[in-house]
Amino acid sequence: MALDWSGVALPAGWTLEVVDEIDSTNSELKRREAPVHGSVLLAESQTSGRGRRGAEWVATPGESLTFSVALQPAAPRALWPRLALATGLAVAEALSMLGLEAEVKWPNDVLIRGRKLCGVLVEATEHMAIVGIGLNVRQAGFGGELDGVATSMQLEGRGDVPPEDVLSVVLAELNGWSQRIDSDFTDLIVRLRERCALSGKTVSLQASDGMHRGRVLRIGDGGELWVDTEAGCQRFLQADKVRVVGED
Repeated sequence: MALDWSGVALPAGWTLEVVDEIDSTNSELKRREAPVHGSVLLAESQTSGRGRRGAEWVATPGESLTFSVALQPAAPRALWPRLALATGLAVAEALSMLGLEAEVKWPNDVLIRGRKLCGVLVEATEHMAIVGIGLNVRQAGFGGELDGVATSMQLEGRGDVPPEDVLSVVLAELNGWSQRIDSDFTDLIVRLRERCALSGKTVSLQASDGMHRGRVLRIGDGGELWVDTEAGCQRFLQADKVRVVGED
């Protein structure tokens, strides 16, 4: 049975469209000629959901929140990549308001007890940033390669929270933090450091110049990750497959 989304509280000026099934909410918003700032597209089911670098995002219908938001920040376009950090923090703080203490695995995965609960994908079009969010809500378990790696609100004891309430809180936090990627970015970084799941841990990561391994020192003032490697202290603006050594 489809959920009733009529009770979702939206930020001022935002709109919500719900579809039964679609290939990908990010792809659909990118196909549209000019989505309006604050357009939220939510799918009950995605057939081709994806994460960063094209990784598949698996979401069983009725168990996840899978949606995308079109944003047009007032900040210069060069700063729009910071939306990934802002979104991860927004989801983590929304979960905290709902009784779950979450951490952010740089740059934007959201974890609880070291297990992934939410993934974020930010893509840019000519005029907009498309923020895709996949959040596990009602899964009672995960099998295969996700066993012990993923978690859900249900597994963490908050399966009683209606999905429409989860969406309302996440959108409110996203609206707030997405406006702070310019002059207020220092405040965002302070809060992000408090929830950083990698601080002090040894990680392996895939950067544009190859694999690296070292101990995470901090998230820098610009949102970059500082890592103490064998080659010295290195600064990473982007990286794929960031994994805590010994926890794979």
